[in-house]
Amino acid sequence: MIHVLLVDDDAIVRAGLRLMLGGAPDIEVVAEAADGAEVPALVAAHRPDVVLMDIRMPVVDGLTATTELRARPGAPEVLVLTTFHTDTHVLRALRAGAAGFLLKDTPPRDIVTAIRTVAAGDPVLSPAVTRRLIEQVAGGGREDRATAARSRLALLGEREREVARAVGRGRSNAEIARELHLALPTVKAHVSRVLTRLNLNNRVQIALLVHDAGLSDDG
Repeated sequence: MIHVLLVDDDAIVRAGLRLMLGGAPDIEVVAEAADGAEVPALVAAHRPDVVLMDIRMPVVDGLTATTELRARPGAPEVLVLTTFHTDTHVLRALRAGAAGFLLKDTPPRDIVTAIRTVAAGDPVLSPAVTRRLIEQVAGGGREDRATAARSRLALLGEREREVARAVGRGRSNAEIARELHLALPTVKAHVSRVLTRLNLNNRVQIALLVHDAGLSDDG
């Protein structure tokens, strides 16, 4: 059973999400919060696997709540809710360790699938939407970020860098195994070493680092 904490300041949105998720036999909503300030206590009390986090809330916003939550050992995965066109802070949430984001008009079946995916340890990102989002907020300091990112990636071995770059292009482990002619367990081991060596939370952060380094294009 996947335990979910709903965080949204709109009671109607929370009610709709609870009703929708109630139809999934493997998902249980264990608690709700109307503000990010409530998240730490509810996570401690209910130990959810996934936090479905709104961004815009009146006291503590979802970005701050995500940053604080993911800095703690054993934190649940965070799936951010956004309206995209107005919420340019979501990339910062991904950098803080959120496992991905959903648009608020995402079809119900896709939200259910996304929660299962995140609970299994995989990110939920639409490559096209992610690219546009990154472009929105990647303006100032781009050269500095590229230099810093390349320095960090230089800490990896050659094969690890190849795997990291493939992650940055949105490839799954199975796709990476086929492209690099590796066994699937070997790819998983490389991904784990990349996360450990670079002190990252998840594949999303690998992808963002590769993007910052300018290595996310195919070819």
